[in-house]
Amino acid sequence: MIIDANSYWFDEHIFHDETLCEQFLAEVPRAYDTEGYLTMNSAGKRQIVIEMPAGSPGLNYIEGDYTLEKRLADMDEAGVDKAILKLPGCHEWMSLEMCRRFNDGMAADAKASNGRLIPLVAVPPFGTKANLEELDRRLDDGFAGVQLCAHYGKRYLDDQVFSSFFEHLNERHVTVYVHHVPVPVENESLLAYDNLRRSYGRCVDQTTAIGREIFGDFFERYPNIKMVHSMLGGAYFAFKEMLLPHGPKRSDASGRFQVDTETVSRHLENNIYFDMSHAQPWGKTLLACAVDVLGADHIVFGTSYPVKREWLTEGVACVRAANLSDTDSDLVLGGTAQQLYGVE
Repeated sequence: MIIDANSYWFDEHIFHDETLCEQFLAEVPRAYDTEGYLTMNSAGKRQIVIEMPAGSPGLNYIEGDYTLEKRLADMDEAGVDKAILKLPGCHEWMSLEMCRRFNDGMAADAKASNGRLIPLVAVPPFGTKANLEELDRRLDDGFAGVQLCAHYGKRYLDDQVFSSFFEHLNERHVTVYVHHVPVPVENESLLAYDNLRRSYGRCVDQTTAIGREIFGDFFERYPNIKMVHSMLGGAYFAFKEMLLPHGPKRSDASGRFQVDTETVSRHLENNIYFDMSHAQPWGKTLLACAVDVLGADHIVFGTSYPVKREWLTEGVACVRAANLSDTDSDLVLGGTAQQLYGVE
């Protein structure tokens, strides 16, 4: 079974319902230097642009990209059997009311797809009664996990403000997909350059998020949670060995580095997983390196559909072209996602 573990869903009604569009855009946190607006692109289609910070476009949602018929047809062309549905970053600020609407829409498309589409719950990451009721209702109704952002405002997920929410996730042994935010919390040096901001910025955000989780007490508090980070964890395979705390060969009075390698390694093995987000930008050499360092049983195939259609239609072939064993290819393309999300 081939599973696209990173397929974006957006409510198409927002492009055509003026009141709903105004409501969606009204929730964009302008007081925190984020801007959102509806405009027309060069092809004459409506699109919503999110600038983060204001003046630096980071997210684009385009009319017609998210219809059920188009998605299923493109999955057929790609040879993809099932897809995990998640939101394209907007859940960082969405209200519970708006999350409910998006959850309803994902559930409807999942039902109409005859089981090919599998949603993750979108909900604000705070342990209020209403938030947890929505979370539980969707999980009990067949949603495969929860989707969060790497940080909310300036707070990464290890912050105590989210503790009651994660305590509940831990009790339910939930798989958590962690979506990158367009730029990390500290971002000023990235903003002037589109590719640096839109690609590297996402990677910095994910590497920072993982580091905070494994070097703090996050998984001591929440040992039953599995976190699936996008963008291969910000190319975490390139930093894994360097960031592991290697103890000195002789006494090091300076205390420069944390030396508890065993705990960090255990959390990487038991709690951290990696969604490639899309294969082609990494290329076959780096994909093979990622599998070698992180393990095929910790990596899932994703396409970021519909950002670039070819990331879906040609993505499986890109993974197959990497120098992987058949066993590793099968794990990356579906086996690991089946285990993480309970896909049958």
